[in-house]
Amino acid sequence: MTRKRSIAAAAAALAASAALAACGGGDDGGDGGSGSETDQVTVGVIPIVDVAPIYLGDEQGFFEDEGIDLTLETGQGGAAIVPGVASGQFQFGFSNVTSLILAESQDLPLTMVAPGNSTTGEVGDDFGAVVAPEGSDIAEPADLAGKRVAVNTLNNIGSTTINKVVRDDGGDPSTIEYVELGFPDMPGALSNGQVDAAWVVEPFLAITEGQGATPVAWNFAATDPELMIAAYFTSEQTAQSDPDLVERFTNAMEESLQYASDNPDEARAILSSYTEIDAETAEQLTLPTWPTEINEDSVQLLADLALEDGLIDSEPDIEAMLP
Repeated sequence: MTRKRSIAAAAAALAASAALAACGGGDDGGDGGSGSETDQVTVGVIPIVDVAPIYLGDEQGFFEDEGIDLTLETGQGGAAIVPGVASGQFQFGFSNVTSLILAESQDLPLTMVAPGNSTTGEVGDDFGAVVAPEGSDIAEPADLAGKRVAVNTLNNIGSTTINKVVRDDGGDPSTIEYVELGFPDMPGALSNGQVDAAWVVEPFLAITEGQGATPVAWNFAATDPELMIAAYFTSEQTAQSDPDLVERFTNAMEESLQYASDNPDEARAILSSYTEIDAETAEQLTLPTWPTEINEDSVQLLADLALEDGLIDSEPDIEAMLP
């Protein structure tokens, strides 16, 4: 057992002892299913397809069952949510794994508590891809070398996974000029020639394909068919001071992920409640997969890619980031 896990276990034992000592009173928050008070919990999320399970889980009452009154606050991306969790603005957050690795390298102690989403593993049928406009001479990943490629955030999971598939295809990723654009701006940037290709996720993959663009690299699925893209996380302080809350949140989150996997039609339907995705687009887009267990190999792989591409200077402490 690691030092961190020892601390967490000790804290959990203390929390359990306190709960037993208070048996019969039970009027301080965090009793979960005891039926007394509930914990007010705010989670920072991004208004994208990936987080459909937490909205579904809230609707289904999974968090309420665990004694959690859930508030979801949306941010532009993981780069904004990470400091929100570290500062205590949010008790939990959703972010891609590379952003969490970068945070760890910057001495922001964060702990993953549940998986967020993963690739479908299907090259040709995933929820994210690099697309080239109609008539482009870009046909294979290696053809992206020397081109202007749009990503939503520079030096993050988009560029490291694109670099990998270009290297694997025999191209030189160091010659790619990455251009930072918001996903909603990418269809227009492709159409007017501002960029040669764009990395898009759903629903923008379906939108750009509808405009005649063609996927030329499936950077998530081709990097690893079981790649975990994102995770829900909390601060190390919350993990150590309130392990009972973390356990109840994790239970509700895992139930939500399983429910979304079992009910993809409901996952599509709930998108209109927190995004501007219309019903027709929701029906056409490719959903990510929602496993219920954190894929530790994916965290190590994305850390290796971040190190290889110079996003970080040294091997991160992966063990410290895991529950």
